[in-house]
Amino acid sequence: MEPTTRRILLGRIHGAFGVRGELKLESFTEPATAIFRYQPWTLRDAQGRESNPAGAHGRETHKGVVAVIPGVADRDAAEALRGSEIWVPRSALPPPQAGEYYWVDLEGLRVVNLEGIDFGTVSHLFSTGANDVLVARGDRERMIPFLEPDYIRSVDFDAGVVTVDWDAGF
Repeated sequence: MEPTTRRILLGRIHGAFGVRGELKLESFTEPATAIFRYQPWTLRDAQGRESNPAGAHGRETHKGVVAVIPGVADRDAAEALRGSEIWVPRSALPPPQAGEYYWVDLEGLRVVNLEGIDFGTVSHLFSTGANDVLVARGDRERMIPFLEPDYIRSVDFDAGVVTVDWDAGF
């Protein structure tokens, strides 16, 4: 995969499931088993080593999502993948619906408030459980609730700008 290809983190391997090489996954997709729709996967371990397994498939069980990756044939091989992240190319995902965004598409956009004050660029987003939060980094870091239209007034991909209703002093 070329270094310029944008990727999205879709899940994480939590360890072995049984003795035949099946894996317990944490999936960030909705529904959780949709993770198998988006391939090819790139597995990245804690040391940054990457592999590209082909043909992963799986199912949901009462204990969560279980995956089978060709070539992972026993519990030891499955345990060796514990902690690996599952990444896919951004191009593997369908276009978002109107008014929806993939977080990775927002990263790097300029953030300005209604008065035109530049807050820097979108560093990343995270979820608090109650709502999502946009993190803008410029002269300092600002955390802005991603609530439309309350605080996020517009997202203009053509101009590369997110306009926010947020006081520059916060």
